[in-house]
Amino acid sequence: MKRARGAEVENSKSAKKQTNDAAAKPSESSPGKSTSNFIDNFKQQRLECASDVLQFSFKKKRVRILSKDQEVREDCNGPVVYWMSRDMRVQDNWAFLYAQRLALKLELPLVVVFCLVPKFSNATIRHYKFLLGGLEEVASECEELQIPFQLLMGPAKERLLEFMKEHDGAAVVCDFAPLRVPLQWVDDVKVGLEKACKCPLIQVDAHNVVPVWVASEKQEYGARTIRNKINSKLPEFLTEFPPVVKHKYKLKVALPNVDRKKAYESLECDMTVDEVPGIRPGYKAACKQLEEFCTKRIKLFGEKRNDPTINALSGLSPWFHFGQISVQRCVLAVRLNKNKYKESVEAFCEEAIVRRELADNFCYYNKNYDNLKGLHDWAAKTLNDHRKDKRSPCYSLEEFETAHTHDDLWNSAQLQLVKEGKMHGFLRMYWAKKILEWSESPEKALEIAILLNDKYSLDGRDPNGYVGCMWSIGGIHDQGWAERAIFGKIRYMNYQGCKRKFDVNAFVVRYGGKAYHKK
Repeated sequence: MKRARGAEVENSKSAKKQTNDAAAKPSESSPGKSTSNFIDNFKQQRLECASDVLQFSFKKKRVRILSKDQEVREDCNGPVVYWMSRDMRVQDNWAFLYAQRLALKLELPLVVVFCLVPKFSNATIRHYKFLLGGLEEVASECEELQIPFQLLMGPAKERLLEFMKEHDGAAVVCDFAPLRVPLQWVDDVKVGLEKACKCPLIQVDAHNVVPVWVASEKQEYGARTIRNKINSKLPEFLTEFPPVVKHKYKLKVALPNVDRKKAYESLECDMTVDEVPGIRPGYKAACKQLEEFCTKRIKLFGEKRNDPTINALSGLSPWFHFGQISVQRCVLAVRLNKNKYKESVEAFCEEAIVRRELADNFCYYNKNYDNLKGLHDWAAKTLNDHRKDKRSPCYSLEEFETAHTHDDLWNSAQLQLVKEGKMHGFLRMYWAKKILEWSESPEKALEIAILLNDKYSLDGRDPNGYVGCMWSIGGIHDQGWAERAIFGKIRYMNYQGCKRKFDVNAFVVRYGGKAYHKK
């Protein structure tokens, strides 16, 4: 049967709409009873939104075609491929939904591909276990939805292109990440597809509520300059999701099952930093975390979120980083508490939407997001003016990494990072600023802060992490303050200030940081 191809991929209107028998309910496994109710509520909300993505008014501003080829070839019967990378989930995933929308319109199979590289930046086995554990859940759900999932070992420019050529792929839909390595992956695939496959490469921002290229066309100075740009667009973009449903068009050939053992054997990462006990990856675990926040901790978030001794935070950042749950889904859930906990809900939305999307904005529009070349002129000048100021004490990377400084609070924060794969947000600021104060140069300080965060934190190698270090050490998204030694006009934080904010001794006792004095 000949299939009509639209003049432009995202505007195709000529293909048949999916029939009712294909609009089956999305399949999700049942976790524990309480969380199952939470997940079931999300499932019901999707079905009330639309029976499938074809019945949903998809925001085309979320989508951009990156390739010269705008159309699917008329004679192509191969699958639409969703190249999953940053957003490792099935439901509430605009990129996955767009890929299914395209496949259903063109009456083609749909395949999900993830390309596992053996090493990435400072990622350790801690991060890879969290990633692969989440992908196991993705693979299981894809199977229930009759959508093949392929875990390919190696870079996308090789393995994805091989897959596309072997299976005569119709189009590639990819998600979006603003960092230089993922952007290079996409560019490499774009070049390869144009040479070998002649098929469209389509990108969807499935991570941000407002797509980064819609929120702003430039690097924003700070939260105050981007806040209204984002908030004014929320009525358009902060919507319910339609469901990913069982896919009626099947691939004609069987694909190999995911080889978990082979995946682990392919890794070349640091094996010394193991997984965090008690932290489970995947969508169901993320939903449990969200449920506990909405039912137990949200009442504390507004007033107590800057107190490291009180469990008031959502704790969702690892699942956000790996895309195992949608930030947009979490915002929709949290907003249901607005009448009861207005301050908390507004603060959560500010952090989850405005601040997170400001970080993506910075990393996307500033290619020096992780080095001092990315600073504003005033910040670069003030750090340079104080470059020769005496640092006493001055610590090495090893002393920082092993929590051997004279500051028991700093050491306790570092121990929390190493043991739990996280650090309270307020202490992250103090932690990074003290690295600036006790390092031989601003460059070395930024290098150490990024390395330690990326190596140990489950949400490392993330725009939020880079912006956090650049804010603390380089004044990004901040203003100049009273000038002092080493810091210049960069905002200063000290131990006494922390004591005024929270019970420092209680935090130190909890994590056991000791004060070490150099001889």
